[in-house]
Amino acid sequence: STAKVSNYKENETIDSERSFSEAVSSDEDMEEWRPPEPKAPSKRARGPAAGVKKPAATRTVKPKVPKEPKVNKASGVPKPRATRKPAAERKPPVSRSAQNAAVPETSTTKRKMSECDFEENKRMRMSESEEVKAHKNDTNIRLKEERVSFIVSEANQTDNWAGEGSSQAGLQVKKEEAEEEDFRFDEPCLKDQSAALPGPKALSLMNDLGMLWDLRELLSTMTGVNTWVCVNIVTLLHEENTIPFIVRYRKEMINHLDADAVRDVQMVYDELCAVAKKTQSVIRTLKKDGVLTPELENSLRSCRSADELDHVNAPYKKGSKLSKARRAKALGLEDAATALMNTPHTLDLRAWVKPGTEGLSSVEDVSTGVVHILADMIAKDSDTLTYIKTLWERSCVTIQSSVSKSALNKKEQGKSDQGCKKPGDEQNKNKDLDKFHLYFDFTCNIKRIQSHQTLAINRGESLKILTVKVNIPDRVKSDFILWCINNRWRPKTFAKEELRAIISNAVEDSYKRLIVPFLTRSCRTKLTSAAEKESIAMFVRNLRQRLLVCPVRGCVIMGVDPGYRHGCKLAILSPTSQILHTDVVYLHNSGQQHREAEKLRHLMIRYSCSKVVIGNGTACRETEAFFSDLISRRFFHPLDVSYIITNEAGASIYSVSPEAVKEMPDLDPNLRSAVSIGRRVQDPLAELVKIDPKHIGIGTYQHDVSAGALKAALDGVVQECVSFVGVDINICSETLMRHVAGLNAGRAQSITEWREKNGAFINREQLKLVKGMGPKSFQQSAGFIRINPLTFNSARATSQSAPAVPEKPVAKKGKGKVGVSIPNSLNPLDQTCIHPESYNVAQRFLSLVGGSVDQIGNACLRQCVENKVKASCVDELARAVDTTPETLQLIIDGLTQPPGFDIRQNFGQADFKRGIVSMSDLQVGAVLTGRVDNTTLFGSFVDIGVGRAGLIHKSNITLDKLPVSQRRRSLALGPGERVEVRVLNVDLQRGRIGLDLIRVLQ
Repeated sequence: STAKVSNYKENETIDSERSFSEAVSSDEDMEEWRPPEPKAPSKRARGPAAGVKKPAATRTVKPKVPKEPKVNKASGVPKPRATRKPAAERKPPVSRSAQNAAVPETSTTKRKMSECDFEENKRMRMSESEEVKAHKNDTNIRLKEERVSFIVSEANQTDNWAGEGSSQAGLQVKKEEAEEEDFRFDEPCLKDQSAALPGPKALSLMNDLGMLWDLRELLSTMTGVNTWVCVNIVTLLHEENTIPFIVRYRKEMINHLDADAVRDVQMVYDELCAVAKKTQSVIRTLKKDGVLTPELENSLRSCRSADELDHVNAPYKKGSKLSKARRAKALGLEDAATALMNTPHTLDLRAWVKPGTEGLSSVEDVSTGVVHILADMIAKDSDTLTYIKTLWERSCVTIQSSVSKSALNKKEQGKSDQGCKKPGDEQNKNKDLDKFHLYFDFTCNIKRIQSHQTLAINRGESLKILTVKVNIPDRVKSDFILWCINNRWRPKTFAKEELRAIISNAVEDSYKRLIVPFLTRSCRTKLTSAAEKESIAMFVRNLRQRLLVCPVRGCVIMGVDPGYRHGCKLAILSPTSQILHTDVVYLHNSGQQHREAEKLRHLMIRYSCSKVVIGNGTACRETEAFFSDLISRRFFHPLDVSYIITNEAGASIYSVSPEAVKEMPDLDPNLRSAVSIGRRVQDPLAELVKIDPKHIGIGTYQHDVSAGALKAALDGVVQECVSFVGVDINICSETLMRHVAGLNAGRAQSITEWREKNGAFINREQLKLVKGMGPKSFQQSAGFIRINPLTFNSARATSQSAPAVPEKPVAKKGKGKVGVSIPNSLNPLDQTCIHPESYNVAQRFLSLVGGSVDQIGNACLRQCVENKVKASCVDELARAVDTTPETLQLIIDGLTQPPGFDIRQNFGQADFKRGIVSMSDLQVGAVLTGRVDNTTLFGSFVDIGVGRAGLIHKSNITLDKLPVSQRRRSLALGPGERVEVRVLNVDLQRGRIGLDLIRVLQ
């Protein structure tokens, strides 16, 4: 199993797990906790799908049940042992076909149960346990609904249509099709049914880490997702399925979870795999050093986090000094410590004294060595750690930050040397100090501290501006020492007063020197981890809403990159984003304004351009004032001109990137920025995918979170957005294509080259002719690729003499792959979200309702489908066409949606305006409308058109002000949402506007 774990994720580094104990040199010399350095980007985005497929396990390791009681994640209070069922009863429900091959059961009792009795008891408890699990699962799903992505309400649909494919396909494919694919799902998985559990091969994947805990149950506990769903998700990821494909076409297998929930399971699973991999590495190292004992190995294999693993392994690290306990053991005092606890009446410390030997020269030295050994045993005892953690959870533990002495000294020194230093440097340093003035004297309960406060404290500590410590009530120490002396670490027989004093000193030394630093590190780790996850979730949601802004189609747009000295760069774009004209105008030179205005009017009238997009960078307000003045004077008559301010973050970086040079080789980089600004309004998704998500200007504290986790999450969101929206394979760019699920840069380039060589794609099946497109790539990407007849005809017309692709079998080498016949005709189903593996089901359904594929999107077909659904429910129709309700609902969506349907049309569109309002015009109490520009952990910034975004503090975002659909979301407002606000305060000196949310505009 060690070899399998090492191959689990070859690209996953051990450094991706947060570890704070590596910074200390020994157990007894614990320093103050330091926030971790930003980590190098990892390749976690590939997930288990990118790893090497693992063979079926030939031997299963029977996991041992840990001695300590399980701790509830929410409350931290251990569950009573009396209420826990045996492990055999806590197994997840399995199908009858999988019962015989189930993973061996574990039991805390030594009584052996016959196979017949075991199965009988299991069946007797199945009914009641499944009811409890089903109720718990429904509760979890309702909680997950607050994060569901791409919910679009359709008036003529019976269900919400999520991401263009709310129905997932669990399909019965034909035999020859199944042979081509790497896997096959023969039986549809019903929602929350035991039949959804995969077979022994999938279960072996979950128990192949060589740890003593049950991966399935631990994964379910940490994510709040049903055990069978976790097993299915891990199995699907091991089969190299992408998250967009799983969420849309395998929805019944994941119990209708959304993409964020599936990604959470993947991230937690990766973390546990990394812990297991690190554990195997530590065990090999300790075995090589000859210090590994069975007890130590069991302790290592019981660790559930990197922090626990580091705590157990800290005394044995080569980089640290020999711990006090190991030095005492080297002197042979371990037997004395054991005798003190088991047979203290026979222990005579004077017998261990060896004059002239350091550490054994006196009774005091012997007593000190025994204290160190006992302290180490106490700090690593599972029952003791469970008890102290329980006390910790029940107590009022606080985190405190204050300004550091070094920061104060630098500030005082700066004041005294103010005349010798440059004023700019001193001003910057004072600004850094002022940013953290809220945390100069800050104290908060660790259970109530906010995520942004945690990240701010970590940043201030890393800059050596703040000092941070965790305060533990004295009652915790007294209760812990009393419990240890009277219960857990009480000698088994009578002990003399001096021996009892040794035990008391050992308990106090262990608490002060080992346990408190461990708990402090663990606390800071959990707070930072939770804050990072919340910050990444904020990034994910902001990016998703920024990408899904409704495009502005059907009009000519002028993109303006404002500037002073070098002028304002212009780019006039056609309705299809083609560059019509580029120029530079100098709007802010006093002697040239009239001439430049005439130039603008000439260009706008010549190209019939009535929409202007201005970047929000340097000279934005002055450029906006210039256009507003011309519009108010009807300077562009007869055109009705309006303008909008858009975020230009990342435009400059993109303008000098290789993609921009390849796309616009003859343009100056400054003009490329103007083109990018204009296209961000015409088609935000197609333009923003060209830019690193971290440079788009969303979220907060991006430099304080794990770079690898942030990159993986943001890349995943980009892939989901591009896939759920869909791409027209005949007109989309190579950059956009590489973000489709199942494709990458190499395959996107191959598709582009094939398209240039052979002309437009006629149908999805032709993708199999492209180099690098195997069965798995085709399966993952086909449902997200569109063949639009209109664009196909125009693309075919523009190509002078595109050679026709003859119908021929394509033989592909590989296991389980056979020749495939590629048709040479258009298939109307290729313009829908229906996956090719469901085409046979779609044809049967069309025959049932009396329609044909040529009527897709037609009002007549829509009426026929609605009448059929009203006459008999979707479940009955699904049985009639031999499929699942999820698959049929997806087919209904695809057949009834109009041609060219875009899910983004249900999201907010950019707001154009004609006038300008300054910040000085605002009055307290004024009611305004605006659009959310960015959402942070402490509130939302709203653009109200005055050049400075106002802040709605999160305390003013209450449930009664939100629509019903948004009340269950943890992040209530996101970029692009239109809101009505009231001005609470205006600080002209600091440039701050306080707002109160009135309502969200639909």
